[in-house]
Amino acid sequence: MHRKRTAILSHILLVVLCILIRLPGEKEVQQPYAMYCAIAVMECLYLIRITRHREQLRAASDLMVLLWGFLILWECTVTKLALMHPVLVPAPENVFQVFADDRKVIAAGVFSSLRLFLGSMIAGLAAGMAAGLICGWIRRLRDIFHPIASVLAPIPPTVFAPYVVALMPTFRSASAVVLMLGIFWPTFLGMIVRIDGMDKGIMDSARAMNLSNASMILEVLFPYAFAGVVGSLKVTFTTGIMLLTFAEMMGATSGMGYYIVNYNTYGNYTKVVAGIIVVGIVVTVFNKCIDVLQKKLIVWEM
Repeated sequence: MHRKRTAILSHILLVVLCILIRLPGEKEVQQPYAMYCAIAVMECLYLIRITRHREQLRAASDLMVLLWGFLILWECTVTKLALMHPVLVPAPENVFQVFADDRKVIAAGVFSSLRLFLGSMIAGLAAGMAAGLICGWIRRLRDIFHPIASVLAPIPPTVFAPYVVALMPTFRSASAVVLMLGIFWPTFLGMIVRIDGMDKGIMDSARAMNLSNASMILEVLFPYAFAGVVGSLKVTFTTGIMLLTFAEMMGATSGMGYYIVNYNTYGNYTKVVAGIIVVGIVVTVFNKCIDVLQKKLIVWEM
């Protein structure tokens, strides 16, 4: 019963929001058609979710209550009553209109960011896993590189950014290096720790079979450590997104971070807020993709 009451409340708030948008206010704003389209998309996603996963009705409805409540508060304080700073806090109608007006620029920026991010992330993960597997298995290498990784992994790659920018020929290549460093060292250290904590019985059984180093790494250690890497993808992804945004603010000419910092420089906070929302949408979509990937790749842990 409580689930249904929350769902009803969310739809009541939705109706209130739609009516409120049409009422005249103290602040002149763009036409609300883009905002209505965004509201329709959010409501459709909500309905699809509760239709496919009825057990999540309460959680999804609670989320929508918070969302519609936030939009109502935003609409009232900014558009209807003009209580907020006229420049720093833009009207929601104007923010959503940016998605329509700048859709090509935003899409190009997202594509540019994802191309840089995915390439750097895959390279950093692959290098970190490969080096971690080798050093984790060969004790002499582990004794050498484990202390080094323990020192370098906690250091934010942004510390090296000015020097990397000076070394690399372009800002984009410098951004890629910063991203790779941010993903490589934690992955490398994590692989060594996972292998060091591996069940000794498995290790002894593998040694009894007289496996070569290559067979041991590829057939025993890699399958064991791979689940841990996939399981920590969300943390890796979150770290990568933060580094990506910072890297694009160093001097890039495209991307989500560049879009935000560029319009922040000109004081266009309507587009800055729109850019922040885009980053949030991209992060949400990627997190859902990672959830699906984890279920497919590490079925035995689900």
